[in-house]
Amino acid sequence: MTRRILLVTTDQQRYDTLGCNGGTLARTPVVDSLAEQGIRYERAVPQSVVCMPSRSTILSGQHPATHGVWMNGVPLPTDAPSVATLLHRSGMRTALIGKSHFEPFLDPLGRFDENRLAATGADTVEHEQFDGLPGPHRGFEHLRLATHGAVGWLHYAKWLGANHPEAVGEYYQVLDGDLEVNSAGYGDTGAPQVKHNQIPREWYHTDWVADRTIEWLDGLGDDDEWFCWMSFPDPHHPWDPPASELHRIDWRDVPLPAGYPETAAARERILDGKPRHWRLWYDGELVSNYEAPSSWVPSTLTADQVREVNALNAIECELIDEALGRVLAAIDARGWGEDLDVVFTTDHGELQGDYGLLFKGPYHVDSLMRLPLVWRPAPSRGTTPAVVRAPVGLIDLAPTFCEVAGLEVPEWMQGAPLPIDDEDAAARGIDQQLTAWDSELFGVGIHLRTITRDGWVCTEYLPGTVHDGSEGELYSLEEDPLQQVNRWDDPAVRALRDDLVAQLRDSQPPARTPRLEVQAPV
Repeated sequence: MTRRILLVTTDQQRYDTLGCNGGTLARTPVVDSLAEQGIRYERAVPQSVVCMPSRSTILSGQHPATHGVWMNGVPLPTDAPSVATLLHRSGMRTALIGKSHFEPFLDPLGRFDENRLAATGADTVEHEQFDGLPGPHRGFEHLRLATHGAVGWLHYAKWLGANHPEAVGEYYQVLDGDLEVNSAGYGDTGAPQVKHNQIPREWYHTDWVADRTIEWLDGLGDDDEWFCWMSFPDPHHPWDPPASELHRIDWRDVPLPAGYPETAAARERILDGKPRHWRLWYDGELVSNYEAPSSWVPSTLTADQVREVNALNAIECELIDEALGRVLAAIDARGWGEDLDVVFTTDHGELQGDYGLLFKGPYHVDSLMRLPLVWRPAPSRGTTPAVVRAPVGLIDLAPTFCEVAGLEVPEWMQGAPLPIDDEDAAARGIDQQLTAWDSELFGVGIHLRTITRDGWVCTEYLPGTVHDGSEGELYSLEEDPLQQVNRWDDPAVRALRDDLVAQLRDSQPPARTPRLEVQAPV
């Protein structure tokens, strides 16, 4: 069978934004159809809930502790293990189009390859790889890179500036005049990082990523085997889709999410039951993620602002679904559809009003940890459609691509090929996933270790500047799906907590030494 793999990732997309996962706000018929034909995973979790560590895990099949990207701003070494390198060496054509973010993109000094590529006009750059052999950058022979907006040095920014310079300033400006993360809102409600973007849809980065993907595919031979990572920057904040698309969903008609307690008293009661950094962030006394504007206080978030954010987020999800549909149609037109494996997922979720909060950070709850993950195996493989309830992780994608390509899974990968059903998961003992958070930012150090197992999520807090190491979180996903009641100190589940913590500690992956340094904010 011919090997062709399309990995589709979004950025910061919640599980419940897809129709196949019960979402009702965004229309996602393309992904829903893939789920109906293939395998939908109900409990897929990331190994980190922030961009750079999570994306490095997708590429390497390793935990953040092992590949070394422990927080945003830590660049993945150019000789880090990469599944794309293995696929390229096996004879597959390889491309990454869209957002990569293995290296900081706030890089005014031009220290990193992914910022230099567009300036030079090169498709890739040759490096010594993890096995000492030369090869294209991280295994990708073709790169066309984009991020959120049109400022910077990546291919999309260069393309927009060269072809439509009048549109460069239409995106939300993430940094304000003081070079601080912007908290201004330019929508209807004053919600932070919202703007009604006047850029034409056909110039917007979502359609640009799809267009560049189709261009690359058009340049391949009919018999070529290939691996393409198509990576959309949305629906990550800022929420600034083209204004021409705002008619799709009127935020005034959007119901409040189940995770948003409508009264301040209810929000504060829930937050006070969690470790103290939750409430500190809500009150504006702590910022533990650089992307969250320090001048914005979450307790000021209004119900209408939550509605507007969710509406714009859903519009961005619809545009992604439509763009994916165009790419799949182009693939079918080449006669490749029967031998095409498609994987759709994201790097992490978004709070999006849950608990009265926005953005992301050291919060290991479903808002950020429950990911959309759909795998449509090549129809020619004859895989039976299924829903998998066993926990799987982004760490399992690289081994899956090896299996699809007929390659042996290397020992340095720490995940396992995705199970095709729950019977397969049980037979292989797939019953837990690990997630970690480490951040040292603005003088604040927060360190979390989490295990998902047996319908429970258990998080141990390591000593830092906010916590002394005695705190934690424990939630039953069945009894408390919104994770509003922290049972860490509940005597009734003390034995279970101790068992989960013991397994969590015993399962920690080896850590890269010495620790890599933070070289940029994000």
